[in-house]
Amino acid sequence: MNKPRFKTLAIATLSAIALAASIAVAQSVSTDKDKGQGTHREWRGRGKQHGWAGMGSFRQLNLTDDQKAKMKQIRESFAQSNKPLREQLRAKRQELRQASEGGTFNEALATQKLTDMASLEAKAMGERFKLHQEMLSVLTPEQKAQLEQQKAQFKARRGEMRKTE
Repeated sequence: MNKPRFKTLAIATLSAIALAASIAVAQSVSTDKDKGQGTHREWRGRGKQHGWAGMGSFRQLNLTDDQKAKMKQIRESFAQSNKPLREQLRAKRQELRQASEGGTFNEALATQKLTDMASLEAKAMGERFKLHQEMLSVLTPEQKAQLEQQKAQFKARRGEMRKTE
């Protein structure tokens, strides 16, 4: 593969990752204004985009009060510990937008920003995976089985939807 074509492919790939991540973040977290509740933020199905049954599926498992409290503590800890990473990603997105403002496109700068964002996005995905694993550790074997069943049902429904498209 020649270098210009590889460079174009790399930029397109990184752009797609950045766009998908931005959309996922925008859709997965509701704002305080939307909810009308103090500082509480709620996860909304982020896991579905990553092939898991999703954080929202935990609600359907009839968790005990103790499990709910542990899940809440895990989410709050995750939100706090990952705040710097989210802020870095937000800043990189802003820098990328600025790189394309004014009608001129600086390909080298955009490539650098997308490369920076891709590594941050990969780190964020790893952190979300750790969050999911920690939340799974709170579940009983029966709840884990139920979660796997929900995941299988979701995949089956998604497969049926794709067939009708």
